[in-house]
Amino acid sequence: METRTNSESKVEIAELMLPEHANSIGLVHGGTIMKIIDTAAGIAAARHARNTVVTASVDRIDFIAPVYVGDLIISKASLNYVSRTSMEVGVNVTAEKFTKGLVWHVASAYLTFVSIDENKKPMEVPRLKPETPEEIRRFEEAKIRRERRIEELKRKGKKA
Repeated sequence: METRTNSESKVEIAELMLPEHANSIGLVHGGTIMKIIDTAAGIAAARHARNTVVTASVDRIDFIAPVYVGDLIISKASLNYVSRTSMEVGVNVTAEKFTKGLVWHVASAYLTFVSIDENKKPMEVPRLKPETPEEIRRFEEAKIRRERRIEELKRKGKKA
């Protein structure tokens, strides 16, 4: 199986928050931010797999700061870890009030995707070769999270 680097699949998406993304006081819905996170992560996973992928799980998402109509959301996604058929993608979301030059952290999340074939069965993905010290750190931390997720599934009597 071939190996790919992190830089081959990184994704950055920017989206202007409009009234349809928000409630009546102009505060962007958490679900809107969650969808942006899932989209960016899914693109990064699909770029790595060069195949169709599906979201298998989303780790905890904390909304750190509010986002309002008129703010720009920037979602950055990159692979953290790859196993045989699944991939963990880390996503960092910031918001920008570009008229004032203000940027702040909005949310972070880890998502797991599985590559599937035309019969919707899990399919092997290329290995990930972390290159920088930061990528190596994220790889090792993701490996530990994966082991914890598998243990949790086993405790619940589910298949990993």
